[in-house]
Amino acid sequence: MSPSAALPGQPPADSRGGRRLALVGGSLGNLVEWYDWFVYASFAIYFADSFFPGDNPTTKLLNTAGIFAVGFLMRPVGGWILGRAADRHGRKSALTLTVSMMSVAALLITVAPTYGQAGYLGALVLLLARLLQGLSIGGEYAASATYLTEASARDRRGLGSSFQYVSMTCGQLLGLAILITMQHTLSTHQLESWGWRIPFALGAVFAVVVFWLRRRLTETEAFTEESGTDERTDTARGSLTALWEHRREAGLVMALTLGGTVAYYTYTTYLTKYLIGSAGLAKSTATLVSFTALSVFALLQPFAGMLSDRIGRRPLLITFAVGCTVGTYPIMTALGSASSYWSALGLSLLALVIVTGYTSINAAVKAELFPTRVRALGVALPYAVANALFGGTAEYVALWFKDSGHEKTFFWYVSGCALISLVTYVLMPDTRDAALSRAEAQEAASGPDAGAAAADAVR
Repeated sequence: MSPSAALPGQPPADSRGGRRLALVGGSLGNLVEWYDWFVYASFAIYFADSFFPGDNPTTKLLNTAGIFAVGFLMRPVGGWILGRAADRHGRKSALTLTVSMMSVAALLITVAPTYGQAGYLGALVLLLARLLQGLSIGGEYAASATYLTEASARDRRGLGSSFQYVSMTCGQLLGLAILITMQHTLSTHQLESWGWRIPFALGAVFAVVVFWLRRRLTETEAFTEESGTDERTDTARGSLTALWEHRREAGLVMALTLGGTVAYYTYTTYLTKYLIGSAGLAKSTATLVSFTALSVFALLQPFAGMLSDRIGRRPLLITFAVGCTVGTYPIMTALGSASSYWSALGLSLLALVIVTGYTSINAAVKAELFPTRVRALGVALPYAVANALFGGTAEYVALWFKDSGHEKTFFWYVSGCALISLVTYVLMPDTRDAALSRAEAQEAASGPDAGAAAADAVR
């Protein structure tokens, strides 16, 4: 059966039922992938003692944050391998493979021995698991971003792609919900000795369900029509040579990702540790702040996505970059002095509303920059490189500045990254009206230029 064929009883990918299935399959799978990815950061405050000896809690968190960052180093490799696979063999096959890899990684962390049991062997297992997760996430982002964007109606791509960060955030919320539940049912000693393993075991089980769901997905129209092109074009699909032909667009992806990824990881994965270590809030209070703020954040994404379908992508991106450049220092400074749940929640929500201008539409923007034959790789590789250099290291950089006694320097670092992206947003074209398939190009074009427009759309 060809990669574009549907199984019996499956709706076509471009039908209304097919789009619903694509939204569910892409989103739920993405949720589980990012649940496994973020649960590491959420539970690091409890398992740091299990793998690293010593008396300095910041040093232990630096070690766990370092392994968290190392996982990002594999994302470009995963983006290259799985992005190429998605462009050559289909988005569905790549999506199925990524969730399988994440399940194995979660199982490895579940059974990793502690320092007391096997010395640094446990830390090595933790490292190997994070490397495997990095491979998986490197391909997951591009495959899901491409799939959700291509499977959406042209005038609803902002809305459809916004569910990527809805599902990413819901994955983190699921991890936080489990953490909050365990904080109220287990003692701190139980959490630190064995309780932290539970969420990783659950992640492996969730992945099995998603694996079955993703096998029922059908390919998008854009990929289906591309798979029927001539042999020369087929060979070039998903290759670095084809990506080099679109190096300007790849550079745009890196630049527009820079500010967004640093801001996102600052106000999500690092926020809980910052509220605990700098503001002095209790672990349970800081976790509840993050959970509530992220819940509202997830609800905002579809509305911002719909807004971009009406007014374009650039206004939202520019609003984010201006807000982050100007607002990071005062918001983070105020968060460091927050003394209650409500003050910390209000400031966290303000930061995440600003970040929504990037997160709600970045998947669509990146996918709209590339032709079908290199779209997944074009989204995956430059995005993964930017994340490895800046997103994955954001927490480590923040903790390093804190440990060296210059914590507020990190705030300027975040603002500087946002400023670079702001320049990019101002100079780049709006991508809302890009045609992702021949059918979309023919629908948008009129008169004798319709065929040329269609050919140019899929290049």
